[in-house]
Amino acid sequence: MSWQAYEVIFRLRTPLHVGWRKVSNLQMTRHYLTGRNVWGALTMRLTRDMAAGPAIDSGAYQQIGDQVHEQIASTCFYVALQEGDRYAVVWPWEDESAFRRRFLSSYASAALTYPQQAADEGLLHEVEFITPTTRDDGKPVFLKGYLFEQKGCNLAWRPTLERLQIGGERSYGWGDLAVIGVTPVNDGRLFGCATFDGSGARPVIHVQPGERLLAHTLADGAAASGAVEPLVGREWRLYAGQEVAYSGVAFAPGAVVEREQSFTVERHGIWVRQR
Repeated sequence: MSWQAYEVIFRLRTPLHVGWRKVSNLQMTRHYLTGRNVWGALTMRLTRDMAAGPAIDSGAYQQIGDQVHEQIASTCFYVALQEGDRYAVVWPWEDESAFRRRFLSSYASAALTYPQQAADEGLLHEVEFITPTTRDDGKPVFLKGYLFEQKGCNLAWRPTLERLQIGGERSYGWGDLAVIGVTPVNDGRLFGCATFDGSGARPVIHVQPGERLLAHTLADGAAASGAVEPLVGREWRLYAGQEVAYSGVAFAPGAVVEREQSFTVERHGIWVRQR
């Protein structure tokens, strides 16, 4: 086997904001962590851990980021609650209103202009976040997902998970995660609704008809029905974030598969249908 899958469980210790879109002055959060978020957090932590001094060389981040792309892949990570000795995912698309009431909140702030003793024009903003405990009964909130490690991987990603901070507003302490468990997947089952094949050059996910896509999946050739969105993000060229890159139009997680299909897990955890 070229790739080994691991089930990873995190506990949220602080609020988590996963950048999505802006509505008026509200910065909305996605209801899950994307593969891109996981890649970015691993790249940042690994680069800083491996640096002899302050990690200020942007080229080092690019180098480690490329290694992470080659040797580690990731699914999305979804909100989960503990049920005995297992962690059950709460899928956001099953009842979005109930999900928002139980797991989402927001924080509002404004920059002040002191001579006028008022909020600076245009700088009132509100940031939505996933709460570290449920809003109705105070249960701890977990994140459940999978990491895929290529055979011969030389990146020390497992100890890195112990010090991972992810998402937005990190300077305020948000996105702090505690590792609960990292367990090898030996039966090939992912989330109980997809199967994994690690024998090829990239991880492959098999999905049956009527099941959900669990990551952003390029719409080209994929037989599914659901919401679609363009994949746009800043990429490293001469320096970090210099260029806005467009990766194509993709089905959002939660789209329903119309027939049995297989997908390779590519850069940033994006699924691409096998031809």
